[in-house]
Amino acid sequence: MSGRKLKVAVLISGRGSNLQSLIDHFGPVITGSPIEIVLVLSNRPDAFGLERARRAGIPAVVVDHKGFAERAQFDAAMDARIRESGAELVVLAGFLRLLTDGFIALWQDRLVNIHPALLPAFKGLNTHARALQAGVRFHGCTVHFVRPEMDTGPIIAQAAVPVRADDTEETLGRRVLAAEHRLFPLSLRLIAEGKVRVEGERAIIDDAAFAGGVLFNPMGG
Repeated sequence: MSGRKLKVAVLISGRGSNLQSLIDHFGPVITGSPIEIVLVLSNRPDAFGLERARRAGIPAVVVDHKGFAERAQFDAAMDARIRESGAELVVLAGFLRLLTDGFIALWQDRLVNIHPALLPAFKGLNTHARALQAGVRFHGCTVHFVRPEMDTGPIIAQAAVPVRADDTEETLGRRVLAAEHRLFPLSLRLIAEGKVRVEGERAIIDDAAFAGGVLFNPMGG
């Protein structure tokens, strides 16, 4: 982006571990970052991610969804705060509220989410338990642009982790979360560097180094 930093707002609802991974990669003390996190916004005043933002010197605000009678009013209040910050990209990092179609349309192809599964498999909640129940060999996470239908939209990047025979929901979830902490910053860097474009409902990555090989589980001879 010719030395210009992409201004990003991060929306959270809880402890903010993915937010911390973004701070570690793009926070104010990171030199050469292509991204500036200009706002962290939570719908919950007790979200620990707000403290993470404040410790890093990033503006942190609360727009409590409980103070609004309708979702559209809540989304409008969030949109106003985001625009005040100058953000150009909105990132959902554990934001646990469904967004209205109107909000999503306002931020078309500038609204990014991370989901703890290999979409389009296992949309929604309890992804790790459902993956174990289904007996899949690989599980993982997906970074994608947001569309009105839940957990849909052009896929920017995915990371796969093997599912072990002795996995529990907790052990599998920890490995997926570790993958999220690597995949999310990588995906946002690609966007900030202008290497992601949307064609129809596909996200095209213009980066030869991003191409990978084939994963096998179990490994064959």
